Amino acid sequence: MPRLTVLKGTLDVLVLRALSWTPMHGFEIVEWLERAGSGRLDIDDSALYQALYRLEERGLLAADWGVTENNRRARYYTLTPAGRTFLRAETKQWMQYAQTVTTILTAGKDAVPANAT
Repeated sequence: MPRLTVLKGTLDVLVLRALSWTPMHGFEIVEWLERAGSGRLDIDDSALYQALYRLEERGLLAADWGVTENNRRARYYTLTPAGRTFLRAETKQWMQYAQTVTTILTAGKDAVPANAT
């Protein structure tokens, strides 16, 4: 199955979801997204780090330096209370959006108005 490009605007909410359980550094976030997406998402490293900085700037994430299991220094990102609130709202909106688009894409000809040409 081909890998899918992450649609613009979705990476932020995916990163927040990844961090909703535990703090992680960038590589761990990518690994989690790979596992959760069954390896079908193409996550660009530079886009990920841009998203992390953007989310931190907005107060949705906090970051602290730590040491990885491989004894390397890395920034660990944590969801803030504002980030949790934002994630809940965005998740609800995305689920409604995806359901509506799925409904439209699977609609039969009966969904077409009678006066449409």
